[in-house]
Amino acid sequence: MPDWSREYKRPGEWNPGKSLLASIRAYQKHRASRHLLASLFRRWSVLRHRFWSAISGADIPLNSQIEGGLLLPHPNGVVIHPAAKIGPNCLLFQQVTLGTRGGTEAPVLEGHVDVGAGAKLLGDIRVGAHAQIGANAVVLGDVPEHALAIGVPAVVRELSHG
Repeated sequence: MPDWSREYKRPGEWNPGKSLLASIRAYQKHRASRHLLASLFRRWSVLRHRFWSAISGADIPLNSQIEGGLLLPHPNGVVIHPAAKIGPNCLLFQQVTLGTRGGTEAPVLEGHVDVGAGAKLLGDIRVGAHAQIGANAVVLGDVPEHALAIGVPAVVRELSHG
């Protein structure tokens, strides 16, 4: 279940990550709307998205498949392929890439996945719920639930969760 409060931005708060996510959420909401002014709201969302993308230095498409509760504490350099899927309550630090290896298949992150700074997750891979990806890891294969992936190329270790 997504924890939407993780994305909530207090009035006046300077948080480019939350502002970028808010523009994506607004675009997706208005894209599906049949409201008379939906087209205007959609355009405004696109402008907000472009602004916050430039400010944050992130490349997250408007049509991204991101469930609720995503945290981007330092969105600088975050790149997400349009085909990537991010489950609820994930955490992505700066310079994270979720991309392909030349094809069209992109990573799938299940819920509560934490991805350390500079990590690259590439190709048709699945990262299980509550997994952790270490900083600067290059993940080219699946990571099971409650596991830790570290290194280049990443080595997977089971985490104790008790």
